[in-house]
Amino acid sequence: MKKVFCVGELLIDFVAEKQGSDLSKTHEFTKKAGGAPANVACAITKMGGDSIFVGCVGNDPFGVYLLNILEKHKVDISLVQLSKTFTTLAFVSLAKDGERDFVFSRGADKELLYDPKIKKDFKGNILHLGAATAFLGGDLEKAYGRYFFDALTYNTFISFDPNFRGDLWWEDVAFFTKKCKIFIEKSDLCKCSIEEAQLLSGEKDLNKACDVLHEVGAKLITVTLGSGGTLVSTPNKKETIPSIEVNPIDTTGAGDAFVGCLLQQISTLSDPHEILNDFELLLKMVENSNRAGAITTTNFGAIPALPNREAVFNS
Repeated sequence: MKKVFCVGELLIDFVAEKQGSDLSKTHEFTKKAGGAPANVACAITKMGGDSIFVGCVGNDPFGVYLLNILEKHKVDISLVQLSKTFTTLAFVSLAKDGERDFVFSRGADKELLYDPKIKKDFKGNILHLGAATAFLGGDLEKAYGRYFFDALTYNTFISFDPNFRGDLWWEDVAFFTKKCKIFIEKSDLCKCSIEEAQLLSGEKDLNKACDVLHEVGAKLITVTLGSGGTLVSTPNKKETIPSIEVNPIDTTGAGDAFVGCLLQQISTLSDPHEILNDFELLLKMVENSNRAGAITTTNFGAIPALPNREAVFNS
């Protein structure tokens, strides 16, 4: 089984209790582990895979809390760096109609330093780049780009998730799009939401959006459609794989569960690049990954709601 290196942010989500969309009126918050790459790393291990998280947290109680959670989920944290800067925090309040109030206090995640010793371990393995904060500057952005280059050099299977957060990019969406296309051009797998596919391609129609992204260079694209399943696209074929029916209560982490489950399955191949030439196997893997994402929505939180392998493959 191949190792999956997940690079990016690990942070604290302070989620408002007594849901409402105005943080100024919130008095109580619940502390939860957050950060899409960390969620993916945990999803991989819960599926029985082997993940390594590469990121930076503060040398403070919140950083300790986050690392304990990753260790509990059997994620390799040997490459995590500690900083004197406080752990990154996000404060989120969500109304019943989906309206969100979001305040982001960036800290230690931006201080991840590039480690040249890691690149030799990329060979034959998988690199997942899915950090929402990776293009916001700081040492993380530099490390992100260098690890990407290393993966290309070592013919590593590269997975890229744009993880667009409008709250972070409302001032310069075009800049975000420009940054992403560099990674889309060379990635083996590009996972998008509907919004991301439309934003990055400039096309509303998802089939046309995928065609544009293939022209950019994406080899394999998955567009998650929520309850509608997932659109799977290669330069020559497209097919929508339905999801299972559930009663969702919290969609947080569903996309990360999907990616983690898909990457874990790809990691079992003797060469992860084989999946680019086996469309039928890919569709079966996406079917399983849809199930993982759907099950995640039936519980609260991201990491706590991630299903194990038995729940996904035996349901």
